[in-house]
Amino acid sequence: MESLLKAVNYLHKQNIVHRDLKPENILFNNHDILKLADFGTSKHFNKKMRNVKGTPYYIAPEILNGSYNEKCDLWSLGVIFYILLCGYPPFNGPTNEDILEAVAKGKFSFEHSSFENVSK
Repeated sequence: MESLLKAVNYLHKQNIVHRDLKPENILFNNHDILKLADFGTSKHFNKKMRNVKGTPYYIAPEILNGSYNEKCDLWSLGVIFYILLCGYPPFNGPTNEDILEAVAKGKFSFEHSSFENVSK
């Protein structure tokens, strides 16, 4: 996670927002160096963005509201961290619409038995 945070911090300092951070877009080279991939939805930012971009499990609620900034990437990192801790996403559903509805509500829990062995 520290490497991911550093990579996203670097992007944001260059005024670049990724908008589709997810495990599938995280690569490691032969020396275990993290690399971000798939910049198809990324863009230079200098004002609020309005286009809905991203993958339902990882998309930030403010993107769904149609006015967001580069901090949407931080939401995606939080979702990735949650998945690393327990093995499943915090917002789920049988369809993309259900997932997006759960994301919009923004309610998640650490109370599931999957978190029993995770330190405070």
